[in-house]
Amino acid sequence: MIDRRTMLAATTAAAAVRSPALARAPRPVDPRFPDGFLWGTATAGHQVEGNNVNSDVWAMEHASPTVYAEPSGDAANSFALWPVDLDIVKGMGLNTYRFSLEWARIEPAKGQFSIAMLDHYKAMIEGCRQRGLHPMVTFNHFSTPVWFAAQGGWSNAEAPTLFARYCDRAARHLSAGISHATTLNEPNLSGLLDVVLPGDIGSRLLGADKAMQEAAAREHGVARFLPGNPLYVADPQMVQAHLLAGHKAGREAIKAVRPDLPVGVSLAVIDDQAVGANSLRDAMRAKLYRPWLEAARSNDFVGVQNYERAVWNDKGRLPAPTNAETNDAGSEVYPASLAGAVRYAHEVSGVPVIVTEHGINSADDTKRARLIPAALAELKRAMEDGVPVLGYVHWSLVDNFEWVFGYKPKFGLHALDRTTFKRIAKPSAAVLGGIARRNSI
Repeated sequence: MIDRRTMLAATTAAAAVRSPALARAPRPVDPRFPDGFLWGTATAGHQVEGNNVNSDVWAMEHASPTVYAEPSGDAANSFALWPVDLDIVKGMGLNTYRFSLEWARIEPAKGQFSIAMLDHYKAMIEGCRQRGLHPMVTFNHFSTPVWFAAQGGWSNAEAPTLFARYCDRAARHLSAGISHATTLNEPNLSGLLDVVLPGDIGSRLLGADKAMQEAAAREHGVARFLPGNPLYVADPQMVQAHLLAGHKAGREAIKAVRPDLPVGVSLAVIDDQAVGANSLRDAMRAKLYRPWLEAARSNDFVGVQNYERAVWNDKGRLPAPTNAETNDAGSEVYPASLAGAVRYAHEVSGVPVIVTEHGINSADDTKRARLIPAALAELKRAMEDGVPVLGYVHWSLVDNFEWVFGYKPKFGLHALDRTTFKRIAKPSAAVLGGIARRNSI
């Protein structure tokens, strides 16, 4: 299991000094966004709910050996405190809250669906509506039920059918109140992370992740335990094929229940840029994104999740400039990367874009407060160039459990007191909230 946004930032340099070829002449941008633009923030179930004991992630956190820095435990206690979270989102001046359903709670045993848990998420959706918030719901954000992982996860040929069955059951209970749905979160990088990890880092981390999976397999008495968010994948082509099939089947299942519900998929998209002759950029794009962006052509929208850029020459990825502002993982803070990723995603998919994640790992909130308006100015410029962007959702509402890195990375617009579970607003929350209230940068 790996936190993709943090791992990519922690182990790769984000870019090189911009060459003249990459520079874009600045022009004035209209600061106003279209009426009805979605302004939101996001969380994911396992990262904030706490005590998700039937999930594959919980099993991996408690495996021996484990690559997790610490267990998730109570997380932000959002399973109980979701009304507090919704009040905060509303109080910020936002109109959208993106959150995920926990498959492991809804289907804790194969074929056994929990009405109580479905009712829990129905209450959240209704709570959003009561506050004037659009509920943007991810049906699966990385974590899967432990039984699913114990039968080989997405490497199992049955996986797409099982996922579609879960999407059908959840949609029949919940879809009436959902504003936008995504099937999967960042499936495009599953089994492919080693492609973007430099030197021996990939092989070293792959080995540790493999050992953890093997320990979980022994603990559960199975031949293979493949979690939903793995770094090590023995057969990435098969896993990618099953994920693509699962997305298609899941989308069709949701649409069969409610045809007018906008459904898409959220993809991790780096702003890849080319320098020099024979740049590797297009080859990397083909490997990391193209199959999914082509699949998104039949979606109502594509979710873009961007945290960085990468500049490629004919040898590989260039190092970041030595004078660049960096995040807590040492990667360049590059506000224009969001617009670059959005432009590319729309160019290939041809469908509208929703920014379903964007943010920064930084304990210094002044960097976040600067990044948000700077990135939004570039995003608006892309919109003025004709790219249909429907909304911007910032990661994350609150500092939370960042997968293998535990609670150290800080992505939140709010800090978290892990003893009292109090959420403490950072200045960046007011920055984003002010933009949303004005609907203007």
